[in-house]
Amino acid sequence: MKSNLGARIVAEFLGTAFLVAAVVGSGIMAERLASGNAALALLANTIATGAALVALILTFGPISGAHLNPIVSVADAMEGGLAWAETLPYVAAQIFGGVCGTIAAHAMFGLPLVTLSRHVRSGPAQIFSEFIASFGLLCVIWGCSRSRSNVVPFAVGSYITAAYWFTSSTSFANPAVTIARCLSDTFAGIRPADVPLFVVAQFAGGIAATFLFRWLVPNLPSRAKDVLVRHGAEL
Repeated sequence: MKSNLGARIVAEFLGTAFLVAAVVGSGIMAERLASGNAALALLANTIATGAALVALILTFGPISGAHLNPIVSVADAMEGGLAWAETLPYVAAQIFGGVCGTIAAHAMFGLPLVTLSRHVRSGPAQIFSEFIASFGLLCVIWGCSRSRSNVVPFAVGSYITAAYWFTSSTSFANPAVTIARCLSDTFAGIRPADVPLFVVAQFAGGIAATFLFRWLVPNLPSRAKDVLVRHGAEL
């Protein structure tokens, strides 16, 4: 039976909530156990995030496509894989799910449910890093989904794991996750004032990659339904 919009929205909400819970929760745990070793804390945070991302895409992909990211939903709509009328509900579910993921992580570690972050992430280098991180993410998605869509969950998880380390911003590459992380004054947090430019850079990078792949793969629009995992698939 083809999954309906309600089921897909719930899948996007849950998937994004678990993703943010993994990012924020593993950051809290890592900071507590790393004894001040920032590199070790980042490594732990990275591994947990990448592993969770693979598992979540495999779990929710057959239902909603497992976008878990407003950039992916907008790019999918640009290429005809997601109706524009469904894009706003997808994005709203992702943002709300991300906020709930932060609250859940705080609750699991006995912290106040919402604490605005004071973690400064600003400057041209970090903004450019978010453009590159998001550009690369969409390149991975569009490139792999063209002929080997079954490997996309692993490719995306691997890319984000690597991008934590080769970008100065630690690769947020996701507006919903960025917004959610500004509500956590922990290792994974970002100061609210730094969120808008991060989000602009993320969308710019994702849209640029989408236009690039229109040229690299001219038949992209007709195959856009394979983004991440075929969403609305027969279950």
